[in-house]
Amino acid sequence: MRVIAKPVLEAFWKRHPDSEQTLQSWHDEAKAANWRSPQDIKDMYAHASFVGGNRVVFNLRGNHYRLVVAVAYGFQAVYIKFIGTHAEYDRIDAATVEHMP
Repeated sequence: MRVIAKPVLEAFWKRHPDSEQTLQSWHDEAKAANWRSPQDIKDMYAHASFVGGNRVVFNLRGNHYRLVVAVAYGFQAVYIKFIGTHAEYDRIDAATVEHMP
């Protein structure tokens, strides 16, 4: 998969250094993946949530952080829509969020 907007992840882990290893691992795994359907994601990430519109929510680092992406299966691309703390995530609509808070 092509991961669009890695700099968003990098900016986040600069503000939250404890997230860097987890986000790097997620990025590397997503980049190496060949997701053709939501089931492919679920097979890798059992706790991923699907919120409609090809949006997926990943709970990271023991649910301290949430990552929302839009997946374009046909284009093999993942678009980062949001990365934030659990509290920041509670203030957004994961199905429609388009950028960082």
